[in-house]
Amino acid sequence: MADHLLGLLRVRVQRGVNLAVRDFISSDPYVILRMGNQKLKTRVIKRNTNPIWNEELTLSVEDPALPVRLEVYDKDTFSLDDPMGNAEFDIRPFVEAVRMNLQGVPNGTMITKVAPGRQNCLADESAIYWSDGKVLQDLVLRLKDVERGEVELQLQWVSIPGASGL
Repeated sequence: MADHLLGLLRVRVQRGVNLAVRDFISSDPYVILRMGNQKLKTRVIKRNTNPIWNEELTLSVEDPALPVRLEVYDKDTFSLDDPMGNAEFDIRPFVEAVRMNLQGVPNGTMITKVAPGRQNCLADESAIYWSDGKVLQDLVLRLKDVERGEVELQLQWVSIPGASGL
């Protein structure tokens, strides 16, 4: 496995905006991230349709062509958790930016923008930029299969010594 590992994708799940109500007057949302056979989960935020998780989840990247799937659920105690929407995003533009040699580029330089389209769930243009020696991407994902809601994320690449790397 390690010989196919390109690096780590650190996903900061920042917050949910105007999420759907799944309980009487609110929801208890959490996020699941999936990539290939990996599955990571944030903590549950009680009674909040605008939750702030500000939590980092780290995925191992072997194949950047695999989409990252985000699912939002409402935690229920006595029944199955209710789905509150989902979204997918493509990390290939981000990985391409990581592959560029950006040493010496001024801090805050925007590398590229990813436009909303049918291949992604972006609510707005998403900037990939260079900050403090790292490639970052801010994403606002519009949730599908639900009446409303968005989730804000920030991506950061983590290189691993000894990995096949980019």
